[in-house]
Amino acid sequence: MSAARPEKLIGDMRGVRYGEVLAVYLRDHGLEAEVFGTQLLNDCPQELWETLDAQTIAADMGALLVKLNGPRYWTIDGLGAKGRPVEPELRDFNGITMRRIAVVQLGPEPKLGPYTIAKVDRRAIFFLDAGRTVHELVDPDGLAYVMQALCVGVDPTMSAGSLDTLGERLDMPPGWSYRSRVLDEDLVIDTTATLATVVQDEFENSYTLPH
Repeated sequence: MSAARPEKLIGDMRGVRYGEVLAVYLRDHGLEAEVFGTQLLNDCPQELWETLDAQTIAADMGALLVKLNGPRYWTIDGLGAKGRPVEPELRDFNGITMRRIAVVQLGPEPKLGPYTIAKVDRRAIFFLDAGRTVHELVDPDGLAYVMQALCVGVDPTMSAGSLDTLGERLDMPPGWSYRSRVLDEDLVIDTTATLATVVQDEFENSYTLPH
C-alpha cells in the first residue's frame, strides 16, 4: 500500500521573494553552513538587503565566512509540512528577520561553485503543480534537477520570463543539459526524512533532485 500523499499547506509560492544568509563553520565532521532565510517571514526588502555586509556578519556570528544568498524568487508552487526543525533560531540582520532553516554539509574538503552537488538538511516538502512550467538541469546520468528558485543577486535581470531561454546562457560541464517542460502531473519533492540533493548554475539559480 502506498504512503499517503503529503498535504500542501501553503500555495501560491511561485514568484515569492526571499533572501538568505549562509554562515560557514568548521565543525568536527568538517565544514558546514547554517542557512538563515526570510521565507514566510518577509520579502527581504531590497533597501535593507543592500546594507548587509558579509564580513561584518561573519565576525558577529563567529563564522569562518558568510555568503549573502539572493535575493531569490521561488519557482515552486507550494509548501507542505516541515519536518523536525533544524534548531530553530531567529536572528535580525540589519532589520531583516531571518530564521535558521537548513544546514548544508560541506565536508572536510568542500567543492564549491556551479554544477557541484550538495546535501542540504532542510526537512521540507515542495509542490510543483500539473500544467505549470518547470526548468531542469539534467546531469550526465540523466538525473533531472528541478529549479526551486531563481536568483537576481548575480544577474538582476533574471526573471521567470527569461528562464525558457536560460540554457543558451549557461556554460554547462560536458554531459549536462538544460530544459523547460510543462508538468503533466503534480510533482511532490519530500525531503522531510532525508537530505535534499541540490545544485546551482553559474547565476546561482537553485535546483533540487526529486526523491
